[in-house]
Amino acid sequence: MKKLSFYLMIILLSLGAFPTTMFAAEKNIATAKSDPKEIPAEVRTMLNRLDEIKAMDKSSLASSEKKELRKEVREIKSQLRSSGNGLYLSVGAIIIIILLLILLL
Repeated sequence: MKKLSFYLMIILLSLGAFPTTMFAAEKNIATAKSDPKEIPAEVRTMLNRLDEIKAMDKSSLASSEKKELRKEVREIKSQLRSSGNGLYLSVGAIIIIILLLILLL
């Protein structure tokens, strides 16, 4: 059993070492460009505000104004993160899932 799990781990690690660019040619470029995701208006305004803040010349601002801008950026970023509908897995969670799969096989 130990040899099997060892070989399985070696195979999984070696699969991760190969570059995934060889699979990039399989996608059809025309279909990828025809499916742009619509960005909601609220998200677009928040992104525009972030771009405005990045483009600002902050050297002439007072420290309190800079502090307010930092708070605003943090608030906008947290709202953008919470509006996303993605599933995020940490590296630790992925490792635990792989170990559980190996042990339960």
